Amino acid sequence: MNNNINTKEDIILSDPFERFMHPFTNKQIVFTGALSTMTRSEAAKKVRACGGIMQGAVTKDTDFLILGEKRRGISTKQAKAQQLISLGFDIQIIPEDDFLWLISIQKD
Repeated sequence: MNNNINTKEDIILSDPFERFMHPFTNKQIVFTGALSTMTRSEAAKKVRACGGIMQGAVTKDTDFLILGEKRRGISTKQAKAQQLISLGFDIQIIPEDDFLWLISIQKD
């Protein structure tokens, strides 16, 4: 009598044709404060290259507010984002360093 139990597991591979979705893909992005590493125009090009959509002002449709390192205190954009967050809107406020990391993510 064979007491060996078949412990074979099915391994499901992800679809190799599935496209990488960058965190900024189809997301609305706003900047506040000057960036220390690039101009606002350069940053906007990088956002668009990642599939993001630039906004000039914070609205309920904003997904990310990027805080430039060269800012003084809380900007009106940041205050507006915090107000909308308190009302239940999903807006991510991220510092410039995190923005730089996100735009460095390579598409495969």
